[in-house]
Amino acid sequence: MRPRPSFPVKLTTAQQAPQGRSQVGASGQGPRVQAVGKPAAFAPVQVGREPSRPPVRKAHGTESQAARLAMVRKLETHGIRHPAVLAAMGKVERHRFVDSALANQAYEDTSLPIGLGQTISKPSVVARMIELLCHDRPGKLGRVLEIGTGCGYQAAVLSVVATEVYSMERLRGLHERARENLRLLRLANLHLLMGDGMLGFAKGAPYAAIIAAAGGNDIPQAWLEQLAVGGRLVAPTVTATGQQNLVVVDKTARGLVRTELEAVHFVPLKSGIG
Repeated sequence: MRPRPSFPVKLTTAQQAPQGRSQVGASGQGPRVQAVGKPAAFAPVQVGREPSRPPVRKAHGTESQAARLAMVRKLETHGIRHPAVLAAMGKVERHRFVDSALANQAYEDTSLPIGLGQTISKPSVVARMIELLCHDRPGKLGRVLEIGTGCGYQAAVLSVVATEVYSMERLRGLHERARENLRLLRLANLHLLMGDGMLGFAKGAPYAAIIAAAGGNDIPQAWLEQLAVGGRLVAPTVTATGQQNLVVVDKTARGLVRTELEAVHFVPLKSGIG
């Protein structure tokens, strides 16, 4: 396996795109990498914030704990069975990742707006996709690439079930918000990247698992190339029926095995950075 890059890393040139694909954004710069778990990452910094956004509610105490336990019980009724996934969903405080005005809905099985036209996925969807990654795998997942950091919630859950997580976000406002949300959690195995997720992150490959929080017309070739043999990819994708479905791709020594699952509704997958 290729050695992983040290962190923090500042990439000054664009990632090498697969032949026939555009480079990263109009600026021509590759992804910015932010390690959120290192002590140096907690030095005082000025983080961009939308002026109209209320402060994120940071504590719920026993009320939050009870709500998370109730959420986990509901996830079990939805068919989630993997013990590590259920434990991770019960551990990560979802209310930390939504605006304070929506904190009372944080543990309901609903998607919520996080700004810039994006949403935090339903807990049942997050658990379902991560369980698909963990299916039939003993112990923790290895190195995972997440496409679409959003507010950082799914990345935090992934950090509990995986040895290392690289999470990419193309929208600067969300990248900065996720960095702020995750700062106090001190997750040393989680690294945030600002860049075009459609290109993946070749410097961290190969990945034991790749998961996407946005759906396109097909799975980008770069993701398939960066997936390790024996690895699994889970992403929403438009299928032959014209609707968006969860698609699982297993990379075997003999090639790719694709499985189409239930219909879902995710925000569209886009290229470039903004």
